[in-house]
Amino acid sequence: MTAWDGVMPFYPQSRHAAGFSVPLLIVIVVFLCLAASFLFILPGIRGHSRWFWLVRVFLSLFIGAEIVAVHFSGDWFVGAVWTNTSYKAFSTARVQVHVGLHVGLVGVNITLKGTPVQQLNETIDYNERFTWRLDEDYTKEYVDALEKGLPDPVLYLAEKFTPSSPCGLYHQYHLAGHYAAATLWVAFCFWIIANALLSMPAPLYGGLALLTTSAFTLFAVFAFASVSSVPLCPFRLGSATLTPHYGASFWVTLATGILSLLLGAVVVILHYTKPSALRTFLDQSDKDCRGQAKGNSPLIFDNPQRKQFATPDLNITTVL
Repeated sequence: MTAWDGVMPFYPQSRHAAGFSVPLLIVIVVFLCLAASFLFILPGIRGHSRWFWLVRVFLSLFIGAEIVAVHFSGDWFVGAVWTNTSYKAFSTARVQVHVGLHVGLVGVNITLKGTPVQQLNETIDYNERFTWRLDEDYTKEYVDALEKGLPDPVLYLAEKFTPSSPCGLYHQYHLAGHYAAATLWVAFCFWIIANALLSMPAPLYGGLALLTTSAFTLFAVFAFASVSSVPLCPFRLGSATLTPHYGASFWVTLATGILSLLLGAVVVILHYTKPSALRTFLDQSDKDCRGQAKGNSPLIFDNPQRKQFATPDLNITTVL
């Protein structure tokens, strides 16, 4: 029982905090393990290449981790307020609480915590999640919340996002989250391709893959930002009004898209202006990238006989 914090192991476990997610924690741990593994390898890299590799790997891991992590974050659209509001239906009792609204790509999370927590002979500490994934029914989850008799502030905010609500928030947030999540997964795929191409003598295509990663990441941000076209219903909770705004996940994703855009543009520009500096940063030899820098296949320069075949006045009998 101690291991389960006083909750019977065969019953539903207590909910985690709104900003905490087990998949999000797994993503962070995986990328931290990759970064730690590289730090163990780093001393084996000689010269200035060590620092070039450090910058490359950590920038790449940051972009990849952010693209995946924001799928499981609920901080795309957030709001919080301290208020004095009613607690239960058909009751005049009022409580001092902190109400939080956290909207993610796949649902909304509503928190309610009393200040103090113990009021009206109850522990006021709720964290309820309502999802709108393609295989889940938001309306059914809301009906289940009604049957459980959740507090009024939680039901009030959850009702604003139901499909039948006159606010019209459900369809806009559902579609915006769906398209944002889909384009972010495409951006993650191009991030993998960019890393593979930048590890080979093909920096130009790696830079173009980074630009494509940036394009899909920024499109995800713009897709979610389309919710601003819907007039937001006022969230009045007792004596206060909850005013949501774009959260950390939205701004970090926007920054990641801009970072990918700048990195991709730098790689493409250096490829045409200073290819030697680009090869130095990517730790590639001149032999690997000479052919691509001149627009030819490197194989033509690797084999002297093939180079002779390319000469117009070559005596084929002499070569054979």
